[in-house]
Amino acid sequence: MLPPDFLDEIRARIALSEIVGRRVKLTRAGREHKGLCPFHNEKTPSFTVSDDKGFFHCFGCGAHGSIFDFVAKTENVPFIEAVEKLAGQAGLKMPARTPGEAERAAKVEGLVGVLELAARWFEAQLAGNAGQLARDYLKKRGVSAEAVRRFQLGFAPDHRTALKEALIARKLSEAQLLEAGLLVKPEDGGATFDRFRLRLMFPIADRRGRVIGFGGRTLGDHKAKYINSPETPIFHKGKNLYCAALAREAIREAGTVIVVEGYMDVIGVASAGIPNVVAPLGTALTEDQMRELWRLTPEPIVCLDGDAAGQRAAYAAAERALPLLQPGHSLRFAFLPEGEDPDSHVQHAGRDGFRAVLDAAKPLSAVLWEARIKGRRFEEPEARAALDRDLKQMVARIADPTVRTYYDTAMRERLWQAFGVGAAVRSSRGPGRDPPPNRGPGFRAGGPGLRVGPPPPLSPTFRRERLLVVTVVNHPALIERIAEEFAALPLKDNDLDALRAAILDIAGSGARVQGLDSAGLREHLTNKGFTRALERLSSGPGALIDRFARPEAPLEAAEIGWRHTFHLHRRAVTLPTEVEAAARAYADNPSGETKARLDALKEEMKAAVDEGAANDLAAASGRDVTI
Repeated sequence: MLPPDFLDEIRARIALSEIVGRRVKLTRAGREHKGLCPFHNEKTPSFTVSDDKGFFHCFGCGAHGSIFDFVAKTENVPFIEAVEKLAGQAGLKMPARTPGEAERAAKVEGLVGVLELAARWFEAQLAGNAGQLARDYLKKRGVSAEAVRRFQLGFAPDHRTALKEALIARKLSEAQLLEAGLLVKPEDGGATFDRFRLRLMFPIADRRGRVIGFGGRTLGDHKAKYINSPETPIFHKGKNLYCAALAREAIREAGTVIVVEGYMDVIGVASAGIPNVVAPLGTALTEDQMRELWRLTPEPIVCLDGDAAGQRAAYAAAERALPLLQPGHSLRFAFLPEGEDPDSHVQHAGRDGFRAVLDAAKPLSAVLWEARIKGRRFEEPEARAALDRDLKQMVARIADPTVRTYYDTAMRERLWQAFGVGAAVRSSRGPGRDPPPNRGPGFRAGGPGLRVGPPPPLSPTFRRERLLVVTVVNHPALIERIAEEFAALPLKDNDLDALRAAILDIAGSGARVQGLDSAGLREHLTNKGFTRALERLSSGPGALIDRFARPEAPLEAAEIGWRHTFHLHRRAVTLPTEVEAAARAYADNPSGETKARLDALKEEMKAAVDEGAANDLAAASGRDVTI
C-alpha cells in the first residue's frame, strides 16, 4: 500500500490539467477546464477537469477519477504503474516496499490507535463531572455544544497519572504512551506522568483525519498557556495545520482557505458559518505549512490579529513565502481592527463583518512593499536608491524565474508610481499641507510602485489583460454579452483576476447589469476594496487604451474590440502550451494525424506572434493600439 503522503506529493507537484491536456484539448471555464471526453465519442464538450478538486468528470459517460486514474485508463496500465510514471515526472522516487516499510507503517497505525483512544478519553472527561471547569470556560467563550462535538474537544483532569492509568488499564503499554507523546519521563529517572493536566484539549489530525497529536490550553496557572504534543514519529508541529482535514470540503467549495492564529480562532470563525479555516500549531507559519496550504488552494488568506505583533507576523510570513512562490501560488493578508483577534471579531461583528475584513485582504506584493517603506523617509536620492536596492535583493530571493520576472516588473511599477519622474510631490492631503509622516518630498501618498526615468515597459500579456478588464469596467452592459468568455479569460495578473471575479460577483448578486453604468460598477468595486486596482486600470505607465475601450465608445464597437482582443489573448496564452502538447503527442506517436495537428498549431502560433509583434510596435510608438 502506497503512503497517502506520497500520492499527495505527486498531486501537489503535477497539475491534473497538465496531464489531461497532453491528450485532450482543454479550454478554461472559470476555475475548471473543459474538453471532449477521451473515453467516448462526443461533439459537444462534457468532460471537465478540476485542479482544485483533483479529479476529472464526464457528464456524458460518467468517467471520473484522479490523476492516477486518468493515466491508468488512457494508457491501459495498472494503477501502480500509473503512479510510477507520474512519480518519475514529478522527480520523486517510489517508496521502498520492503518488510521494514511495512513494519514502520504498522507502527504508525499503532500510534494513531493510541492517540485516538486518548482523544475519546479526553472527550469523556469533558462530558463528565471532572469537566465542569472546562465546560464553564467554553460557555464563557461562546463555544456551543455542537462545536464541542464537531471539534472533538476534551479535558485533561488535574491529576498526575489519570490518563496513564486509564490507558494502561486498556492494555496499552507505558512505552506506547511515551512514544505517542502522552507521558513525560523525568530526567532523574522517576516515574512517568501525564503530559497534559488541567487543560482544555484540542485533537490535531493529519490530512486523512487521523489524530496524531494534541494541543492543550491551561485552565489553571501554568506558565505555558498552550502546549502541544512533542515531536513523534507521526507528529511534526511545523508540518501540520489545525483542522485541515475537517475544513477540506469547505475549502474546496469556497475556493480559498483562511489561516488564523490559534485553535479558538478556528472554532469561533467556523462556528460563525465560515468553515474554510485552519491554523498553524502555535508557531508562525512555516515553509512546510505554506506548502500544505497551497495543496489546498492557490491563494490562502492569512488573517492576523489587529496589533503590532500581527503586522510583524504578516511581514515575517510574507518574507518566508518569497523563495517558495510558484506561478499561481501566493498569499493574501487580512488585518483585523486594533485589539481584535479572529474569534473576538467574529463574535461581535458577525459573519458578514468578518467577511468584509477578508474581502479587503491585501496581496502578498503589497505587504512586501509596505514592509520596506514602513517607518522610512524618502526625501533624499540616497534613501530612494536604498529602497531600490532592497527591492532588488528581495526579488532575487524568488526561486521561480517566471514569478521573479513578474515581481521585478511589479516592484518597478510601484517605484514609478511612488516617485515618478523628477520626484515631484503629490500629497493626498491636498495643496499647502504637509506630506504624510515618514514620507518626505518625492513620495506619492498611496502610490504602490517606483522608478526614476521612463516608466518600465509593460508586457504584451499585461496590456491585453488590462485592456480586456477596463473595457468591461467602462461598459458594464457588455457583461451579459460576454459573461462566459470573461469568466474563462486566462489572467496572469493576480489583481486583475481578483477584479474580474468581483465584477462577475456583482453581476450575479442581483445588480441589474442592464441599468448598471460605469460609475455604478466602480462604486460597487470601491465598496469591495478595489480602489487601488481601479486606479491601476486608468493611471500609471502604459495606461493608454484603444478607443473601443473608452467610456464614450458605442457598445457595439466595445464588444467587437473586446472579442478581437480576447481571441488574440487566448491564442497568445494557450497556444504555446498546445504546441508543446502536440509536439509531445507527435514524438510519442508519429502519425499523419499528429503531424497535421502540430503543423496547424505552428501556423496559428506564427500568425499570433506576427499579429502580436505588430501591436507591440504600435504600442511602442505611443499611438492608440489594439492590443
